[in-house]
Amino acid sequence: MTAQPVLIGPVPLLYVQSIGMTEGYQIQRIADSKFSQAIAPTRKAIAIEAMLLGPERLVLKKALEVLALSSRLLVAASGPAATGIPVVCGLTISLDMQITDLRFTQSVQKRDAIDVSVSLEHVPRGTVSAGVGEIADLALAAGTAVFAGAATPSAVPVVPSNPL
Repeated sequence: MTAQPVLIGPVPLLYVQSIGMTEGYQIQRIADSKFSQAIAPTRKAIAIEAMLLGPERLVLKKALEVLALSSRLLVAASGPAATGIPVVCGLTISLDMQITDLRFTQSVQKRDAIDVSVSLEHVPRGTVSAGVGEIADLALAAGTAVFAGAATPSAVPVVPSNPL
């Protein structure tokens, strides 16, 4: 089984070690009631750990740096009209993201590799792009359910169960 690349804007990350997504929700008390309800997502963050390998590793590193810098400049210059960086992976399709932290590490053990850690935050721009992002996420979930088949964890060996 080959891993699918993670796309941060136009930059492909081919050797992703982990992806984490955090979503926060606004809780509102229902009027004249003791009940509360989650009414709107308030925050979305994505953390990606990957390795940049091969002769193109420095080009990919520079592309991530330029993307982080240009997304900040674009948001500052154009305000609510501009969208952020799209992130496309097996976990989510998220539009309007902005790189908030970018960390590169190179070690003696891995001289021909650069470890990269990317943190992104959702920067909502408008209801149209938010709606498109949610539709893309639903399409990803539906496509995964239809084409993936039965789910079995790859790290856990399948052991037949014996009834007692």
